[in-house]
Amino acid sequence: MTDDATGGSAGGLGDLLRLLAPQVLGAVVRRYGHFATAEDAVQEALLAAAVQWPEDGVPDNPRGWLVRVASRRLTDLLRGEQARRNREDTVARWRAPGPWPEPAAGRPAADSDDTLILLFMCCHPSLSAASQIALTLRAVGGLTTAEIARAFLVPESAMTRRISRAKQRIKDSGIPFGMPSGAERAQRLGAVLHVLYLVFNEGYASTSGPDLQRTELSAEAIRLARMVHRLLPGDGEAAGLLALMLLTDARRPARTGPDGAPIPMAEQDRSRWDAGRIAEGVALVTGVLGRRATGPYQLQAAIAALHDEAPSAGETDWPQIAALYELLMRISGNPVVALNHAVAVAMARGAREGLDLVGGLESDGRIAGDHRLHAVRAHLLEMSGDRAAAHDSYLEAARRTGSLPQQRYLHARAARLADGR
Repeated sequence: MTDDATGGSAGGLGDLLRLLAPQVLGAVVRRYGHFATAEDAVQEALLAAAVQWPEDGVPDNPRGWLVRVASRRLTDLLRGEQARRNREDTVARWRAPGPWPEPAAGRPAADSDDTLILLFMCCHPSLSAASQIALTLRAVGGLTTAEIARAFLVPESAMTRRISRAKQRIKDSGIPFGMPSGAERAQRLGAVLHVLYLVFNEGYASTSGPDLQRTELSAEAIRLARMVHRLLPGDGEAAGLLALMLLTDARRPARTGPDGAPIPMAEQDRSRWDAGRIAEGVALVTGVLGRRATGPYQLQAAIAALHDEAPSAGETDWPQIAALYELLMRISGNPVVALNHAVAVAMARGAREGLDLVGGLESDGRIAGDHRLHAVRAHLLEMSGDRAAAHDSYLEAARRTGSLPQQRYLHARAARLADGR
């Protein structure tokens, strides 16, 4: 046993378990199938680790430990189920789990990580698109059902039922655990990329809780996006998504102050941006944009590159960004894209023109209640000189977000206007 360096704090242990959970689930499903029951067994293994590791220390091979405990628990669960169905003969033929390969440098080798296979399995075409995304966020992304429900803007109880139905459909379909073939893989790729995009966004800008960022989620999304890009190096959207994540995550060191409060991009210290990630992201998007069919992730990556390459906020090429958003709106009906386009237009052509575009989104039920709409309106009203209306919109935006850092930031903006500063 090693000293509990990684899990010495609740946050460190939680981060480690979140990282390992999809890898352990993939390993157990590969060996035994039974997706839904395997997830229950893995959850029990994670609970055992959370209880034992703080006292005993993290094992030398934490993933192997979790796989062994989950495998034993899965065997117990399935034996009970088979006994009730009088099929003990099936259980007797299972082979016991063998030794797990020792991880290199504290991490399992890439070729022993079943997370990507699990990701494609959760995006099987027998599931609806919404169920694919929800199940993958739960099994691979490690998000709670409540977090997924907020992402889908549905009640938590409805999301619980959706995930349960998806698990049952996986079980009933008899899907083999393995990487799908080329044609089937392409069919699932859109859902896979969208899932990773949502996981990254939840990590980069948490929808609720005390922290603005959950770096373990964004890091895992980038890791999985790299795996997909390596698997499909010729796919422009896989490259575009990875580029978008890298270019966005490059700003992370400058996004918050010492107290955790968010810092707007225009006020960030750009010397703290990760130059290596910017260079990698720019190279990726430059290598695919215009050479293959252009998709939404490539366009978003191109927009992120324009932000990251600007020496200062005042030198940002807003007309070009507005033009890219207009292209993006032609292939995407996402109201968040339209909201970002309104900001770009305001920066390029004036706050009033941007406000007119924001007003056109107020009847769109997909975003009308979102705090981002009210925060953008507040910012543009402040730009236009209408301080009283901006104050009210900042407060309304604060009321509608579940993120505590965002609430504090929006209240501070409103207070500054009220004080006349």
